[in-house]
Amino acid sequence: MAAVMSDNKIIDIVIADKSPLVQEGMAQLIEQEERFSLVAIAADGERFIEAVNRLLFDVGVIGWDMPYMGGHEVLQALRKRQKMPRLVVYTGNPSPQVPRLVMQLGGAGFCLKREPPQRLVETISAVAEGRMVFPFMDLSQPSANPFSCLTGREQELLAALAQGNSNAQIASDLGISLNTVKFHLKNLYSKLDVTNRAQAVVCYLTSSGNAADNYQ
Repeated sequence: MAAVMSDNKIIDIVIADKSPLVQEGMAQLIEQEERFSLVAIAADGERFIEAVNRLLFDVGVIGWDMPYMGGHEVLQALRKRQKMPRLVVYTGNPSPQVPRLVMQLGGAGFCLKREPPQRLVETISAVAEGRMVFPFMDLSQPSANPFSCLTGREQELLAALAQGNSNAQIASDLGISLNTVKFHLKNLYSKLDVTNRAQAVVCYLTSSGNAADNYQ
């Protein structure tokens, strides 16, 4: 993790979000703050990882549902690295399971897009100072519905698995490469805490409340 900031230290920031509109809004918000310096903007998780590999910065503000690599995959990829920027997930995903996952994967903060913009500013400042910022979570309770944390693409793949489709069929139907299918399935299995497609399908078919209802 990055070192804790002193009161007068400029906080270097990289943001990542799939929406150009959100990117522009965050950029304007950051540029209005004297202590903040916007280093780079990424459109997805892969480009954010590239920024981590080539740039030095203090705080990363990333989306949760992004193409190629979402917030879950970014946190998972960076959690064991040393001297990493502190990461804040800024998302419109309302699932109560998302902040729990962010914390479990080593994120430093969480902020919903429906909150006032100043809340994001406060969150960035706090995590730069070494604090963690999360909404209240009852951590004594087990994680609830794992399906609520799947991306739209992962939900499509899970439904295709339940229909008995092969990886090649899924790639053809969705217009993506076989390697991309395998990448998404790996993330899907991780989120559902299973090791293969059979277990994923069983999880899909036997989940309480019928997992299919979560895709409506």
